[in-house]
Amino acid sequence: MRSSILLVSVVVWFWSNLMASQTTTENLHANWDSLLKIYVDDDGNVDYKNLKSCSPKIISYLETLANNAPTSDWSKNEKLAFYINLYNAATVKLILDNYPLKSIKNISRPWDKEWITIGNKVLSLGDIEHKILRKMQEPRIHFAINCASYSCPQLKNEAFVSSKVDSQLDEATRNFINDPKRNKITPKEVELSEIFKWFKKDFTNKGTLIDFIKPYTLIKITKQTHINYITYNWSLNEK
Repeated sequence: MRSSILLVSVVVWFWSNLMASQTTTENLHANWDSLLKIYVDDDGNVDYKNLKSCSPKIISYLETLANNAPTSDWSKNEKLAFYINLYNAATVKLILDNYPLKSIKNISRPWDKEWITIGNKVLSLGDIEHKILRKMQEPRIHFAINCASYSCPQLKNEAFVSSKVDSQLDEATRNFINDPKRNKITPKEVELSEIFKWFKKDFTNKGTLIDFIKPYTLIKITKQTHINYITYNWSLNEK
């Protein structure tokens, strides 16, 4: 009887601490979430002109993340939410620092400059994408991080949070694949975003590109469906 009571107590303690940890990490992203809701529309277009006045709030958010670097006891979902939000917020700040401009490619080495502080490390956008997020073996991150360009997946107008990051990633993937501005899908042929070409290895660990896309697309495709790629449009995703 005592052992049963002890076991129940341990389970309750574990789940209480787990939920408390999730709540704490999700609170980190509250300010970013409020900015996204105001300045990003449902199509992922950003009102950079008016958002520029909120640069201090974005700086404050990035400082909050810098001072709360993920630790080894964070769950995978907590880390995914943290680094996706970090990438997106840092990209927006980079655009605002150089605004007005027509494309992120007008900025010198936008993905290679090391300027994003997290704990005792200084990272580039490329570091976050390739050395952290891609190594988490979650290909759906490619539809969650936004490079401030027209052909990119939409910038979601809410922050990613650990408690629902899996459903948020699924929604982002489904929306991107079925967006006719970014992918054109018919039963006989698919014209895919170059994201699928650049990161093909990430999408084909468990099969072909068609295998990856098939569960998400609203149009029936088969292994015989031919694949082409659409030239990427790097124009700024401006509202």
